[in-house]
Amino acid sequence: MKYYILFLFFSLVALSCVEKNETKARPNILFIMSDDHAYQAISAYDDKLIRTPNIDRIADEGMLFTNACVTNSICAPSRAVILTGKHSHLNGKIDNKAKFDDTQITFPQLFQKAGYQTAMFGKLHFGNNPKGVDDFLILPGQGSYINPKFIGKDKDTIITGYVTDVITDLTIDWFKNKRDENKPFLMMYLHKAPHRAWWPSPEKFAEFYEKEFPEPKTLYDDYSGRGTSAKTAEMNILTHMQYMHDSKVRPSTFEEMGKVEPEIVYVKGDGTLMRPNAQGFYRPFGRANEEQKKKYDVTLDKISEDFKTNWPKMSHKEKMKWKYQRYMQDYLATISSVDDNVGRVLNYLDETGLDENTIVVYTSDQGFYLGEHGWFDKRFIYDESFKTPLMIKWPNVIKPGTTSEEMVQNLDFAQTFLEAAMIKAPNDMQGESLIPLFKGDSEKWNRDAVYYHYYEYPSVHMVKRHYGIVNKEFKLVHFYYDVDEWELYDRLNDPYEMNNVYDDPRYSEVSNKLKKELNDLRIKYKDSEELDKSFIYK
Repeated sequence: MKYYILFLFFSLVALSCVEKNETKARPNILFIMSDDHAYQAISAYDDKLIRTPNIDRIADEGMLFTNACVTNSICAPSRAVILTGKHSHLNGKIDNKAKFDDTQITFPQLFQKAGYQTAMFGKLHFGNNPKGVDDFLILPGQGSYINPKFIGKDKDTIITGYVTDVITDLTIDWFKNKRDENKPFLMMYLHKAPHRAWWPSPEKFAEFYEKEFPEPKTLYDDYSGRGTSAKTAEMNILTHMQYMHDSKVRPSTFEEMGKVEPEIVYVKGDGTLMRPNAQGFYRPFGRANEEQKKKYDVTLDKISEDFKTNWPKMSHKEKMKWKYQRYMQDYLATISSVDDNVGRVLNYLDETGLDENTIVVYTSDQGFYLGEHGWFDKRFIYDESFKTPLMIKWPNVIKPGTTSEEMVQNLDFAQTFLEAAMIKAPNDMQGESLIPLFKGDSEKWNRDAVYYHYYEYPSVHMVKRHYGIVNKEFKLVHFYYDVDEWELYDRLNDPYEMNNVYDDPRYSEVSNKLKKELNDLRIKYKDSEELDKSFIYK
C-alpha cells in the first residue's frame, strides 16, 4: 500500500510537470497594431520616405508579407474583423457607425478561457469594455495625442505625456509588474498613431518640419483611367485636406489669409462651402499644459509664417506640393515615434528572454494613401488602402528574413493565433491559419484570392460602396448603391492601377472568370445582394 501511494504521488507530480511544461510551451503573443500605418512608410517595404529600424527588426527576424490586405478598409470594422475572424456583414460592424454585435465571440475571450493572461493598452476604437481582457486601459474613441484620457477596467484616468510614449509605458509596466510568470500572455499593444490629424511629439514635430520628401508618381492623377468613384471621392490633398486641422496653420493666420484667399474653404459632401473652424487645431492644445504648448509653438510659428509668406504666390501645383510636404512631415514624424517605442518593447523582450517564446506581430488596421493618386485616407480596394503592413516573428518556427507573397488578410489573425496556442477555433470563424506559411508548407495553403467589401457611404470622404475579388494578378471591383460600375485592374502590368480594363475586349475572358469566382466567394462568406440592400435601406 505504501509503495502504491508513493507511486501515485510521483505520477501526479510527473503529470503536473508535464502539464506545466505544456503550458509553458504555449507561445506568448504580442500583437502590435498602429492606426492607418501605410506599408509605404515602413522601410522593410520601401525606404524612400522613412527608416523604421525597430519595426524592420520583426521582418528581419521573421516573415514579411507583401500581399497582406484587409476585408474592409476602415478603422473600427477592421478591428472587429480581427477580433472575431469574421467578415463585417457577420459581426455587425460594417462601418464606423454601425453597432458591433457584442454576442460575437472574440479571440481574446478564447485565450482567457484557455488560461492565458490577457491585456490591452491603447486604441481599440469601439466599445468601452473589451471582452476576454484581464487588464486594459483604452482610449475613448479616437483618443488624444497629448495628455490622453484612458478608459480602465476599474477607473478612467488621464496621463500626462505623448500618447505613443504613454501606451508603451503602460505596456512595459504591465510586463514588469503585472505579468503572471506561470501563465502565457496575450498582449494587445495598440497605437493611436499615425491617425489623422497626425500630431507628432514636439521634438519630432520640429525635426521633421525641416525634412523634404519625394512625391509619389501619381500625385497629380486626374482619374481619367478610373470610374465615377475615384472622380467623386473627397480625399484629395489639395482640395479636401484642411489647413488648420491637418496642415497646422494657426487659426489667426488662416483667418487673416482667408480675407484675400477665397480658395481657403472646405467643400462638404453636399457641395456647400464652409470655412473650417478651429476646433481640430485647438483640440490637442486644450489638453496640453503651458510647458507643452511652448515646445510646439516654435514649429507652429514657422508653419504659419511660411504659409502667410508663400501661399498667395503659389500656383495650384505648388500648393499641392506644399500641402503634401506638410502632410508627410507630420505623418512620418508620428511614425518615427511609433518605431522608437516598438524598439523599447522589443528590447524589453530580448533583455528578459521573453522573446524566445513570443510571437510578435506588427500590422495596421488598414493601409493609407500617402499622396498616391493625390489622396490621403483609405476606404478603397485600390492597393495603398487595401494592402496593409504585416510582419511576424516566431523564434524556431519562422525562418528569419523570409517573405511571403500569398494573399493573406486580417481575417486570418484570430485563427492563426488560436492554432499557435493550441486552442480550438469556433467553426463559424472565416479565416485561414497562416501557420503553414510560417513553416514553409506553401502546398498546404490553398487560397488564391480574397474578398473585400466596403460599406460606409454616403459619409465622410464619399467613397462609394463596393465589393471585389483580388488575386495576385487581377482585381475586379463592383461599385454600387447610386452607381453600377465595374472596374478591372491588371496588377502585374499596371501596378499603380491607373487604367480600368474592364471594357477592354482582351480582358473579357478574365472578367468573366473573376465574376464567377467573386460570386463563389460571396456564397462562401455568406454575403449577398439581400444583405447589401438591408445595410443600405435599414
